[in-house]
Amino acid sequence: MSSTQTAVHLGHRFLDALPELSVPWQAEGTPDPQLLALDDEVAAGLGLDPAWLRSPSGLGFLTGTRVPDGARPVAQGYAGHQFGNYSPRLGDGRALLLGDLAGVDLHLKGSGRTPWSRGGDGLAVVGPMLREFVVGTAMHALGIPTTRSLAVVGTGRVVHRETPQPGAVLARTAASHLRVGSFQLARAAEDVDLLRRLADHAIALHVPAAADAEVPALALYDHVVGVQAELLARWMLVGFVHGVMNTDNMTISGETIDYGPCAFLDAHDADTVFSSIDSGGRYRYGNQPLAAQWNLARFAEALLPLVHEDPEQGIPAAVAVLETFLPRYEAAWTAGMRAKLGLAEDADPALATDLQALLDANHPDHTGFFRALSTAARGDVQPARDLVLDLAAFDAWTTRWLATGPDADAMERVNPVYVPRNHLVQEALEAATAGDLAPMDQLVDVLRHPFDERPGQDRYAAPGPAGTYVTYCGT
Repeated sequence: MSSTQTAVHLGHRFLDALPELSVPWQAEGTPDPQLLALDDEVAAGLGLDPAWLRSPSGLGFLTGTRVPDGARPVAQGYAGHQFGNYSPRLGDGRALLLGDLAGVDLHLKGSGRTPWSRGGDGLAVVGPMLREFVVGTAMHALGIPTTRSLAVVGTGRVVHRETPQPGAVLARTAASHLRVGSFQLARAAEDVDLLRRLADHAIALHVPAAADAEVPALALYDHVVGVQAELLARWMLVGFVHGVMNTDNMTISGETIDYGPCAFLDAHDADTVFSSIDSGGRYRYGNQPLAAQWNLARFAEALLPLVHEDPEQGIPAAVAVLETFLPRYEAAWTAGMRAKLGLAEDADPALATDLQALLDANHPDHTGFFRALSTAARGDVQPARDLVLDLAAFDAWTTRWLATGPDADAMERVNPVYVPRNHLVQEALEAATAGDLAPMDQLVDVLRHPFDERPGQDRYAAPGPAGTYVTYCGT
């Protein structure tokens, strides 16, 4: 450690608790590390000096090539259903858990091959790693639970994908990197003690009160169902499409993880698919809640030996919890829509559901429409009216809504002006890949304050060209 940074002490709680799901490992070297992005706020929260992180010693820390004394980095193991198909051996194929710091995990992506790589090179390129930085920063600013991007470092290595591209490593934090897939791997091992230790570890990190429940695993499951219902409602309210909702991408903490082929809606359309690999539309915008429920059913299956010594007899209790997912999701979505519409708690819930039908039929710009409603609440309905085709239906709904006296100020606190518009993200990533970081830096600066309208920044609020943008996972 450099003398400009107080010694960093990385814990190894995951390895200590679950050595069977850990492979001690080291990151590959970086020929010419160059800092591409750093979140000073995240650094400060970890007790790290941003100036030190920009130094050669700090860049070594961020890429895992210079870890503190006593650190024990590991590649984590997990299984998972990918697009509905079970893969028994996934794991950190291009990632590394450096350890835990200030109560959170510090994790790398693109740090090289591991025993879980399955023939891949274990590397990552600049564009996808900066996408995670940009979108994760925006999600946090929007108030949506998410992993946090600490930094992206260019490695100086050429990585071969469809074309040769510059390599990069992402350093991110999370409350933990426990996933539904972690439990699937433990269940597949047919080792109840391992499964119980994994559940105990998750409970200690995320829901300590569950340890005192009659059936701790069932209390853990109930907690995860609840936080995922809240998370999915938040995604849907802002028009976020994850794109790859596999069970290894569903966290126990309730944080959004892995911003691969993700994107935000321009035109509101329940059938929107951005991901190039989601040919069947499994993870389309409107299907995300049901996809989450399906994943949670797989989580229940993994937990059954801890719910009852006879797993078959544990099914009714697990199903009873699973059946609360959609009601909890709908309650969170309704509360969120009430806030977006500036409504009092006793307002007619049909205002929200009727508006949803109007959006589904007219496909207005999702972000722009909700922001324009705050202008309508102040008396000027035309900006919102200009975004729909069925004017009669809009006028009828608006008359009912305005009669409730919606709170325009409250609406502007929850309806963003700016989200990561797909064309702007791509523009910034292409520029960064070519060596120009200015467009990305400016985009991130705008996205850090999504609810504050800025003069002269109209292009960041405008939808992109007509048509659905295609996104790629970057592997």
